[in-house]
Amino acid sequence: MEAIRKLRDQVAKQQQAVFKQFAGGMYGSSDNVVDETELQQHQKLEKLFISTRAGKHYQRDIVRGVEGYIVTGSKLVETGTKLSEDSRKYGSEKTCTTGNTLSRAALSFGRARAQMEKECGILLKALGTQVAEPLRAMVVGAPLEDARHLAQRYSRLRQEAEAQAIDVSRRQVKVRESAGNSDIIMKLEAAEAKLQELKSNVAILGKEAAAAMAAVEGQQQRLTLQRLIAMVEAEHNYHQNVLQILDQLEGEMLSEHQRIEASPSPAAENTMPPPPSYEEVNHDFTSETHDDLTDIRDYFLGEAMYTFQGVTDVELSLSFGDYVVVRKVSNNGWAEGECKGKAGWFPVNYIERRERVQASKVAAVF
Repeated sequence: MEAIRKLRDQVAKQQQAVFKQFAGGMYGSSDNVVDETELQQHQKLEKLFISTRAGKHYQRDIVRGVEGYIVTGSKLVETGTKLSEDSRKYGSEKTCTTGNTLSRAALSFGRARAQMEKECGILLKALGTQVAEPLRAMVVGAPLEDARHLAQRYSRLRQEAEAQAIDVSRRQVKVRESAGNSDIIMKLEAAEAKLQELKSNVAILGKEAAAAMAAVEGQQQRLTLQRLIAMVEAEHNYHQNVLQILDQLEGEMLSEHQRIEASPSPAAENTMPPPPSYEEVNHDFTSETHDDLTDIRDYFLGEAMYTFQGVTDVELSLSFGDYVVVRKVSNNGWAEGECKGKAGWFPVNYIERRERVQASKVAAVF
């Protein structure tokens, strides 16, 4: 039991010595002077190490995101360019027999599409050269690695000094127990001298590592912010230029749209016979022969491709783009149907049959 008690006392003394040297201070194991400077240096390095590591990871995340955006964007540019070429090809061929309105619109669309894809290419290039490349260079750059190596050397040297402090404490106990043995005292003095040298080196290396890490941290913060601003500016310029292109394209296509709407009817209205009256229609439908009237028992939806202004009470006025439920079609060029709650006759060649129509368009018919 006495031996166990002595062993416990010896361990407690060693722990106290280490605490005085490192928890209380790296310097002054023989007095109560507390060296807070080294402890603060160590804590500062730990924080800088965490900060620069997080900054490096964020820079790497930005690089990966930008690279992915460039890959996806390049594929979209390729697809958009093909659409531009197809549109310009159709527009230049002018195959339509009733006018070149759609051809002109296709040419305008193709040119605008090509301009937008060019702007997208400029954006992707800017993201690569102004954002991804500078950040990638810093992620793998020498300053960060050098600073981190200094911090790691400092950590290893500090651990060595802690181990040396424990060895000194152990030798101090031996000196007290040896009653002045000169050999043990010499070894203690050598251990203490080595400890002081380690302490001095730890302090010097700690300052160097902290300064290097702080410089890297500042550079990380500035460069990352600058590259984020560059990315925002590049995207802002891209969207601004594309908006101008789209505004111009929209104006051109609306002009073509209005030209179609205002264009003369496909068949001169004054050459058509007047529409049949509803009395005639009802009489014809009750007879066994329909004469010149064909009954389409399955109603269908038609879209007005021209504007028609009804003259008589039995005629149904239509605007370009209106949807109408067609109920009857006569062989003399007239059709009867309903649009926006009104029914009447209109030239059948003013509409085109539609198989699929949005629900909102159908609701507008009634």
